[in-house]
Amino acid sequence: MFTEYKNLPDNSRVWIYQSDREFTPNEVEFISTKAEDFINQWTRHGDDLKGSFTIKYNQFLILAVDESFNDVSGCSIDSSVRFIQKIEHELKLDLMDKLNVTFKNEDHINLVKLADFQKFAKAQKITPETIVFNNMVNTKEDFEKNWEIPAKQSWHKRFLV
Repeated sequence: MFTEYKNLPDNSRVWIYQSDREFTPNEVEFISTKAEDFINQWTRHGDDLKGSFTIKYNQFLILAVDESFNDVSGCSIDSSVRFIQKIEHELKLDLMDKLNVTFKNEDHINLVKLADFQKFAKAQKITPETIVFNNMVNTKEDFEKNWEIPAKQSWHKRFLV
């Protein structure tokens, strides 16, 4: 059952999918329609899940579930992964490569392979103050407070000089 993202409680569970490229305006519309349709039929063992999504910077798709309504199960998570894979296939993009790392240069979003991020950090092109995207957050509250943070406050700090 779809609900507006802003109406989900702070303890809602989130999954962040970052694209290997920016979505076009038509793709944002396509993803939004498909995500709402998916969430409206998303269940856990036949019970509705109360969920939502948001798209950030035309490059991140965030799925969220209010687990105080119904917990997600392995099967419901699997169905969300199949949904993401279908979006990837239909739009010819990659949303699940965990070896891609994103960070900001002013207002520009940069996506690089983890090995390149490490090289940039070693060359001090990435500093402790560089804003990184911490896709490891698990809740809506954590997403809103700790997703865009300085590298020194994230798991990325292990690569800093």
